[in-house]
Amino acid sequence: MLIFDSHAHYDDESFDEDREKVLEELKQSNVVGILNCGSSLQGARDSVKLARENSIFYAAVGIHPEYADKVNDELIEEIRKMTEYEKVRAIGEIGLDYYYDENPPREIQKYAFIKQMELAKKLNLPVVIHNRDAHADTLEILKMFPEVKGVIHCFSGSVEFARECIKLGYYIGFTGVVTFKNAKKIVEVAKEVPLDRILVETDCPYMAPTPFRGKRNRSEYISYILEEIANIKEISIDTLSNQTISNVKELIKIK
Repeated sequence: MLIFDSHAHYDDESFDEDREKVLEELKQSNVVGILNCGSSLQGARDSVKLARENSIFYAAVGIHPEYADKVNDELIEEIRKMTEYEKVRAIGEIGLDYYYDENPPREIQKYAFIKQMELAKKLNLPVVIHNRDAHADTLEILKMFPEVKGVIHCFSGSVEFARECIKLGYYIGFTGVVTFKNAKKIVEVAKEVPLDRILVETDCPYMAPTPFRGKRNRSEYISYILEEIANIKEISIDTLSNQTISNVKELIKIK
């Protein structure tokens, strides 16, 4: 069973003390690819650095809604310049997060989201979408850009919302949440989503699956996500693994 982690944050400070050791262990495991996603401007820069220095890494560059108030034309231009490197394969992590009151106001988040969707359209790149408690506004903005495709990362919506996203050409990203005992809603989504629309991800260092819940996540743990979804879909884990790798390669246009 091989693994392609479609969303990770190995630039996170929780890896500062042993990053090189962890990356070496990943290279020697069954992990064949990792898309490291920038959240802040520095995170985007670090994602590009990881892609330059590690053969199995690719980068997504973008500004998370938490930092939406930082987005201006100068920042967008720096993000654009990052995409000139061939292993930068997506714009992300971008989107909306209405869960935390301390996040920038909703209108500022929407402005930053739209500016980055415009960039993705211009560059013909896919997007990695963060959506938390903002389903209606997220869908409205996605529909403004029918030419842009991508993934709804760490999917947390309903089956109906998943259907709407799939109609727009998006993939659905599943994290370790699908292994949690109380994850009834995401299990229903997993039953519904076609195999050719499924991506698996760690969102590491967050979202570790059972039995590692609450600990630092890492790409090898995707095996537990694959096992759970394979059981839900009543298919072999190898079939699911191969399909998810094919899906992410199709999304970010790699062979």
